[in-house]
Amino acid sequence: MKMNITQKIIKEHLVDGVMKPGEEIAIKIDQTLTQDATGTLAYLQWETLGLDKVKTELSVSYVDHNTLQVGFRNPDDHRYLRTVAMKYGIIFSPPGTGICHQLHLENFAAPGKTLLGSDSHTPTAGGIGSLAIGAGGLSVALAMAGEPYTLNMPRVIGVHLKGRLTGWATAKDVILYLLKKLTVKGGVGAVMEYFGEGVKSLTVPERATIANMGAELGATSSIFPSDENTKEFLKLMQRERDFIPLYADEDAEYDEVIEVDLSKIEPLAACPHMPDNVVPVRELEGLEVDQVAIGSCTNSSYADLKSVALIWKGKKVHKELDVLISPGSRYVLKLLLEERLLDVFFDAGARLLECACGPCIGMGGSPPSGGVSFRTFNRNFEGRSGTQDAKVYLVSPVTAAFVALTKKVISPDKWEGESLKITLPKKILSIRDQFIFPDKDPSSVEIIRGPNIVPLKRFDPLPAEFKDIPVVMKVGDNITTDHILPGGAEVMAFRSNIPAISEFVYKRVDPEFVERIKKAKEGVIVGGENYGQGSSREHAALAPRYLGVRIVIAKSFARIHRANLINFGILPLIFKDPSDYEKIKLMDRLSLSFHSLEPGGELELYVKGLDKTILLKNDLTKKELDVVRAGGMLEYVRSKKHIKS
Repeated sequence: MKMNITQKIIKEHLVDGVMKPGEEIAIKIDQTLTQDATGTLAYLQWETLGLDKVKTELSVSYVDHNTLQVGFRNPDDHRYLRTVAMKYGIIFSPPGTGICHQLHLENFAAPGKTLLGSDSHTPTAGGIGSLAIGAGGLSVALAMAGEPYTLNMPRVIGVHLKGRLTGWATAKDVILYLLKKLTVKGGVGAVMEYFGEGVKSLTVPERATIANMGAELGATSSIFPSDENTKEFLKLMQRERDFIPLYADEDAEYDEVIEVDLSKIEPLAACPHMPDNVVPVRELEGLEVDQVAIGSCTNSSYADLKSVALIWKGKKVHKELDVLISPGSRYVLKLLLEERLLDVFFDAGARLLECACGPCIGMGGSPPSGGVSFRTFNRNFEGRSGTQDAKVYLVSPVTAAFVALTKKVISPDKWEGESLKITLPKKILSIRDQFIFPDKDPSSVEIIRGPNIVPLKRFDPLPAEFKDIPVVMKVGDNITTDHILPGGAEVMAFRSNIPAISEFVYKRVDPEFVERIKKAKEGVIVGGENYGQGSSREHAALAPRYLGVRIVIAKSFARIHRANLINFGILPLIFKDPSDYEKIKLMDRLSLSFHSLEPGGELELYVKGLDKTILLKNDLTKKELDVVRAGGMLEYVRSKKHIKS
């Protein structure tokens, strides 16, 4: 059988199931990564499993999201993460070392390996030929315990790249082009696999940019071949031993093929408030801008920031603009320092921030009220920047650099200078000494917990039926995890305190939601298409469950959030007829029975206000249904084996 790259890696790691699209499979996980916004909870869950050491080949705990140390909460969590890592055989990346995806690409990701990360942009490592998948923290905790990761066998969409980028077009514009073409739902249930002559013209960091924003397509993962460019990158990182060639077989089949001519790509921008709301930059000519932010796990590599420096050399950014730069890692920072390119940033008048996620997740660097911000990030959801009424555009570093000089958008055909093609640096260096490796005597390590770290609550099993349970929230299409549980410094400081963070659920959408469900004690959320897209943060499922949400009924669900709902015992149900969504109103009383509920089956929902029933369906596997019935994954695992309470 002729196989593509995705099929080859899955076949090598297959533990259970049949490799047929849509069928449930389980795969062995080689590597895991966590970041502090999701990792603290993941390690609290890991500790309940009662194991002495992680069972993966490699697990890394990164601190990159909540690096603002205002008060005790974040530093206490960082200390907890460090001591957990030292005790259980996990590599620890301290705050300031860099962004998890950039660091993992540089130091640990390897072709042919499986990687599971508690961050939706984990597929960044697909740029190096790793099958990298974002998931909730509980799924990652179980993978660290040696449990296989269960998912539906994805379709494989082949993206045939032809030609090469010309002019001012960049890798960021390639993925923006695909978002415009396919939308934020275009990759759901699929791996985006890139092939063709055009791949050879892209460096590993460029490939990583494209793979990173495959998350915005809703894709399970994105992956590129491992070729001579991959070998060159690994050699530069002093990791040539990790190289293996990895290609699709000649004449390998894909479930769908999309043709992209790189030579026809032009500078693009995603307009507020969705990553797929894409237009050519030239159509925005004259738009006044208030802030420019350059960085994030999408665009903070050496090549990204060097291109900005070369455009700015000898120039000043506009005096009325706030211009922020976040290098992706200390490796990137050291290279820029070696080439005296940091001087260009300083002389131009930009602000250099810490090597961290920063403004991308609303952790500082917010735009002014009503401000227009041009950012090289991957998401522009309403309010994600920390300013509710800001208008955020997603662009390449090159586009951002030119906007920063003039405070307004100028058509790319009027940009001054020659277009850039940045190659990998000549200097070989490493920052592996910046990581803290596990203690040689783990028994001597004491795990230190701050007062903000609250033990996890155990949840009740799903009852056999609900009678008169109220609809406590009704929302529309493309609701994101940022809508459900906002990011930012104020909220995410409580990531290890579920009672406290639950107070923020849907706060920016409906400030009365929390009080409403507290009064009701249990409730149902009704949503539209693609419910729960965006971040992998499982708090967006766990906090509603803590408040009493037992069921979410939607037209469709985003992959990671659906899995998180199941992991915490919330039943995800789908309207059989999407038009029935219109028939249910806020605070309607619903009744339904689960006595005869089967995987993939239907059930009747009685709506008291209508005095009639409507049909719902589920797309759960037997195991997923068993997990929900048990009250969530931890309760399910406890029922299967001895687990410490």
